[in-house]
Amino acid sequence: MTYDEIVKGIKDLTIQGAEKIAIAAVDAFSQKIAETKDREQLKKYMDELISLRETEPALRNALKYCFENFNKVENACQIAHDHFKKSQELIAKYGANKISDGMIVYTHCHSSTVEAILIEAHQQGKKFEVYNSETRPKFQGRITATNLAKAGIKVTHFVDSAGRTAMKHANLFLFGCDAITSEGKIFNKIGTEFLAEFANQARIPAYSCTNSWKFDPQTLYGFEEKIEERDPKEVWENPPAGVTIFNPAFEIIAPDIITGVITEIGIVKPETLVLEVQKYYPWMIT
Repeated sequence: MTYDEIVKGIKDLTIQGAEKIAIAAVDAFSQKIAETKDREQLKKYMDELISLRETEPALRNALKYCFENFNKVENACQIAHDHFKKSQELIAKYGANKISDGMIVYTHCHSSTVEAILIEAHQQGKKFEVYNSETRPKFQGRITATNLAKAGIKVTHFVDSAGRTAMKHANLFLFGCDAITSEGKIFNKIGTEFLAEFANQARIPAYSCTNSWKFDPQTLYGFEEKIEERDPKEVWENPPAGVTIFNPAFEIIAPDIITGVITEIGIVKPETLVLEVQKYYPWMIT
């Protein structure tokens, strides 16, 4: 895909999922590095790519790595690109260890990382079933259901409002992540919070599954993670007069209601992830 095609794809959600967005942005940025080594011009391209989606630290961190190292490290963009692939392989193995025969695993929306964990567990020969929710208004849950079914995993698909009913039968809740703050707050697709709250009440282990590059270093300095609001027409094309549509893409899941975060650097409590990031990726904090 060309730079302009990637920009359009990220903006209109043809390219969706935090890691896929970050990888696509890195690919777009590498095209511009091939065209020019002018730092000011490259910064404009980086800023344009970052502006496409608000709640995406992985996008920002990956581009920061490429921008800061394009003239210092050979193939900096390829290193960033490979990071996501290698990390997902590690997360899949760690996450698969949490799945046992006979389990029902609940998941919400579409997370390529959660998907990788479930497929890894299936390939290890574990017998389990997945419950997942449709995730209105864009129905990303259908992507999850389709991909898992193709992989040979039994899936039962629920409307969003049946999430609590479905969760009552689950043994494990795995969900993705779009951002993590220095306080351990997890930002994920709208609808995740009430599922995590019920899982906590029912003592069902709940894990956010994510690459640690989704940590937002700006939150260390008091900045708040922005929650992207999507086009109201996604929900209702022509609502009657007097009806206002509120369509946030994400919401906050408090760290004290989830069991932990499954990352490429291990399984940690969300509020301690910042310490691990400082250890493994010091460039991200500076």
